[in-house]
Amino acid sequence: MYKFRRIAIIGCGGAGKSTLARKLGEILKLPVYHLDSLFWKAGWVPMPVEEWKLIQEELTSKDEWIIDGNYRGTMDIRLSKADTIIFLDYPTYICLFRVIKRLIKYYGKTRPDMAEGCNETLDLEFIKWILNFRRNKRPDIINKINTYKDRKNIYIIKSPKELEVFIEQIQKYL
Repeated sequence: MYKFRRIAIIGCGGAGKSTLARKLGEILKLPVYHLDSLFWKAGWVPMPVEEWKLIQEELTSKDEWIIDGNYRGTMDIRLSKADTIIFLDYPTYICLFRVIKRLIKYYGKTRPDMAEGCNETLDLEFIKWILNFRRNKRPDIINKINTYKDRKNIYIIKSPKELEVFIEQIQKYL
């Protein structure tokens, strides 16, 4: 089986990007970087754009990494340097359910893949973003991924069951 060294994980909010990144990091013994924890500062203050690009250039210049997160404005930085792209292309209802479950679990607290001081709260704009992801964001992501289809390992995973099989196969061939 192919040796994974630089993995970009993308998908709708609530799809499980960070959870998958942690799991693959353990299995493959690769360092994991959660973009949400790097982009947001305490109180949900975003990082300046130029600094954000530099951080991603620095991360992707390393020999090995798993990076999870979308951030379409800088997605090409990660996709161009990745040897493997995993797109969690789940139905909206799964993502929405998981975000609500996450909200209940972490409400008022900082979840493990976020920067300290970014407490979980009900964000209606984020809910709207999830509801519109398949229509407004997914086509662009598919187009970006397709530009790399001949040069990279691309996995478009459509369900949690498919993801289970994918992980089992990785473990089987290690």
